[in-house]
Amino acid sequence: MTKSSLGILLESLRSTARKAAPGTYAVPNLWSDGGTGTTHVDPAEYYGDIVSDILSTPAEVAIVPGTAQGWTTEAVVYNLFVRLGAAFDHDGDGSIGAKPLSSGFRETGTLLKAIAMLPYMRRLGANTVYLLPLTSIGTHNRKGLLGSPYAVKNPCVLDPMLDEPALGLPLETQLMAFVEAAHRLGMRVVFEFVFRTASVDSDWAVEHPDWFYWLREDPEATPYGPPGFSQETLAEIYEKVDKHDFRHLPAPDEAYRQRFTEAPVSVTVSNGALEGTTADEVRCTVASAFSDWPPDDRQPPWTDVAYLKMHRHPGFNYIAYNTIRMYDEELDRPETRNEALWDEIAGIIPRYQERYGIDGAMIDMGHALPPALKASIVSKAREARPDFTFWDENFDPSPKLKEEGFDAVFGSLPFVIHDVQYIKGLLNFLNRNGVAIPFFATGENHNTPRVCHGLAGQEAGRRRALFLFTLGAILPAMPFIHSGMELCEWHPVNLGLNFTDEDRQRFPAESLPLFSPGAYDWTGGNGLTPLCDEIGKVLGIRSRYLGLVTCGEQGSIVQPYISDPAILCVMRKSGEKSLIFAGNSNLHERVTGTMEFEPAAMELEELIGGRKLQVTDHSLTLDFEPGQCILFELPRHSAA
Repeated sequence: MTKSSLGILLESLRSTARKAAPGTYAVPNLWSDGGTGTTHVDPAEYYGDIVSDILSTPAEVAIVPGTAQGWTTEAVVYNLFVRLGAAFDHDGDGSIGAKPLSSGFRETGTLLKAIAMLPYMRRLGANTVYLLPLTSIGTHNRKGLLGSPYAVKNPCVLDPMLDEPALGLPLETQLMAFVEAAHRLGMRVVFEFVFRTASVDSDWAVEHPDWFYWLREDPEATPYGPPGFSQETLAEIYEKVDKHDFRHLPAPDEAYRQRFTEAPVSVTVSNGALEGTTADEVRCTVASAFSDWPPDDRQPPWTDVAYLKMHRHPGFNYIAYNTIRMYDEELDRPETRNEALWDEIAGIIPRYQERYGIDGAMIDMGHALPPALKASIVSKAREARPDFTFWDENFDPSPKLKEEGFDAVFGSLPFVIHDVQYIKGLLNFLNRNGVAIPFFATGENHNTPRVCHGLAGQEAGRRRALFLFTLGAILPAMPFIHSGMELCEWHPVNLGLNFTDEDRQRFPAESLPLFSPGAYDWTGGNGLTPLCDEIGKVLGIRSRYLGLVTCGEQGSIVQPYISDPAILCVMRKSGEKSLIFAGNSNLHERVTGTMEFEPAAMELEELIGGRKLQVTDHSLTLDFEPGQCILFELPRHSAA
């Protein structure tokens, strides 16, 4: 009988001689028993025991891929960047080393440690694990010590940093073991795929230079970056895009366009960099990328990342707000498609399905892919797995995306959390238009500020994290735990969206954990109790009211009146049931507000903490600490 990948992994761990001296390899207690602090272990024995326990999980718990339909609506997601989220200072020297310890085990996150964390994720209440890109990373112009996971060198090769050298196993076997372990625990696995960009030293650029944009080598030219537009041109761009008028979108000036050249006929590698030569003997290099929408975006350039050239139209041989200009009617035609590139992209997910048995895909920058290409990606992946789920990095949970085959979208919640009026506006929009497909119920991801940003070590930050998670859990959305949120982590992963110039000075890009070794505070050293227990309670409540909270019909997300505008109040109603969330959005001051009800008197139970709430004279008074929130059910015929 052929051994499973998880069985092979266990065999390797059991046969691995003790390499770590006693007392030299620590693990956080939170991963195993939920406590604070650390315990010193023999790593092979520690991980072997966890793998053995997973292998002995009762069969009725396990997921059988391909049997469920539409499972995204019941998904509770734990989002893990393996290299960071599974990292730990095992030798206790105060830093996360990039190289393996003498024992052959790494301090940066690996697939083995991600397997060891699966039972922890399951205890939190997650039934789906969503992994940020796992693929190999380019080395030229690398950001930080380890590079960006979005600088994909080869989309079919895994990042060797995810390997535990002590195991002596192929990295592919370790990834197969991870998916098998998740399935045995009743968890589905979603990978994030990067189809819009690659690394500037991508393997593809050598074999297919026409899949990339190329810059002339000119030592006297000004530093390369996004094109500059006059205020008048910017206004015209915005006006046309707002009107969905994609005819004759303004181009950058001639000088900028002339910096680009046609694809080279030959490409060589010199000191890790790619050097091309065109048919006219022009020397050129792969053009690096930048955040291109809005067209005056101030994010730092992505020096290690390159945009893939989705179309072959000679009049668009340059980069300029491509996220939008790909819809230009002159460009977006079947005859301009870079067909070989599109075919290669559409074939990537089926390879991962066949080899690793994954259950879904998150499409990075899905909003910036040609719609016809997205349709091809979805249809090919579902040929073998009709239940295969697709999530899109889009912001509007509209019927259109559902029609395109997507099961969930990123949504807008992380971008409105800084102001309660914006949250109320978003909820009004969703109530008025309905929610066709779930969005990510989170206040943060790896590109946005943490929900505890600016509140490091403060109890108000912990309450705010619970406030946003609880709000998201009662919306027609996917509860989404961005790894570290449950620890009240405040340090950003990347300075992507909604950061200030002060933030960029405080957190140099090269030091951020998206690009360099880092770890979360798994031992409770930030002075705050992890939110694990509260998250479990909130998810338990959501499970009891699942039919109500997943209802995305128009008029199902009501905001009852409450006397203080700093208090956010949301009522979810479906049939005869109503669930009410109320919380103080003020993170610095205590706030008191009142709600009115039809009954003159009644007793309500606060569902998270279990305390009783008393309605007297038709009124309920709520007194909140900064960031505090509550949940309660409203009895029948007791309208607020």
